[in-house]
Amino acid sequence: MNKRTCDEDLSRGHESVPITIERNDGKNVYPNFQYTPENIKGPGCDNDPSEVTLPGCSCRSLSCQRESCLCLQSYGETYDREGRLLNQCDGATGYSRPVFECNVLCECSEACQNRVVQKGVNVPLCVFWTEARGWGVKVLEPVLCGTFVCEYAGEAIGFEEARRRQLSQTAQDMNYIIAVGEYAGEGQVSQTFVDPVAVGNVGRFINHSCQPNLIMVPVRVHSVVPRLALFARRDILANEELSFDYSGGHSSSEVERLNSVQSMPGAKSLGMESLQRKPCLCGAQNCAGFLPLDISVLHH
Repeated sequence: MNKRTCDEDLSRGHESVPITIERNDGKNVYPNFQYTPENIKGPGCDNDPSEVTLPGCSCRSLSCQRESCLCLQSYGETYDREGRLLNQCDGATGYSRPVFECNVLCECSEACQNRVVQKGVNVPLCVFWTEARGWGVKVLEPVLCGTFVCEYAGEAIGFEEARRRQLSQTAQDMNYIIAVGEYAGEGQVSQTFVDPVAVGNVGRFINHSCQPNLIMVPVRVHSVVPRLALFARRDILANEELSFDYSGGHSSSEVERLNSVQSMPGAKSLGMESLQRKPCLCGAQNCAGFLPLDISVLHH
């Protein structure tokens, strides 16, 4: 039997609860990176995620109420009294409504039910070595649908920097850069690129699945830069591996197969002819066979 040991806390005190690491005889090299519980500003990012740019409410109560709260009136209610995502466990595969939490400028208490993601990880997580997909993350206690699990945090970078990093990756490198596009009125698109390779959190270890148990929701707290929050999209059992769909769960012209990418006009000049799709080993019945390849990061 292989000896397994758990270190005390991967986050080194940055999270509310310890995040353990399950090691297998020390054979698996743990990646070297700087832990951050939330996004930091990286090259090319126009806005600093740590800068407070959103207004606050003037509620002086334990928890905000929609009839009197500017935040809830402007953006709607997001969480129930237990802090779980509303309307997520009704079979929906996406969450399209903008999410804004109360922030540091709000006069409501820290116990306000509109403060969830900003409180960080509250469920016990363990990073462990999977049989075929490298490192993964499992939850050590049962998690109810709609519960916030963790962020996908790292460097918030600009488009050109994201493109440069994506094109410099080899087939052996892990594909960590997540591109999130949010659509506003009149066809406007707001893009957020997060790279947790050098600076990141526990979310960097969560694997892709074509049938995931987590959903990614952009949540704004203090800054216009969204925090990429991962919520349970169904009830999750103790010791179950966590996963989310790297493509965001949307079929889009920006998520294409390799032959489509390589046949694009100008693909060679952009360096895209050498891109290689990586096989998906999630084991789901609806597995697409390859990990998602979001080419929105490679061209305008």
